[in-house]
Amino acid sequence: MVQHTMVTTQFELAGYRVTRTLGVVRGIVVRSRSIFGTIGAGLQTLVGGNITLLTNLCEKTRQEAFDLMLQHAGELGANAVVGARYDATEVMQGVTEVLAYGTAVVVEAVK
Repeated sequence: MVQHTMVTTQFELAGYRVTRTLGVVRGIVVRSRSIFGTIGAGLQTLVGGNITLLTNLCEKTRQEAFDLMLQHAGELGANAVVGARYDATEVMQGVTEVLAYGTAVVVEAVK
């Protein structure tokens, strides 16, 4: 699996030179809210402020998608991912797809 420190939203990784491009990699997670999460979030909206139940759910989902992207990159033989991005789409009411994607590359340290 690619190390988190070897991922960037830029198209170059500082201190490294791309020696091979392996292609687009992605990690996809489709998640729904539980009835308890929906009720809890609804109660939190009454108070106002950060809706921590949904914040935590979103963060966990993004992290899982990110880790799947890194796993996919590692399976291709990459040691870095450049141009990393996230996307989210509501598949149906209460069900969201989160996609982490980027370009898998092999890099070597600049001498």
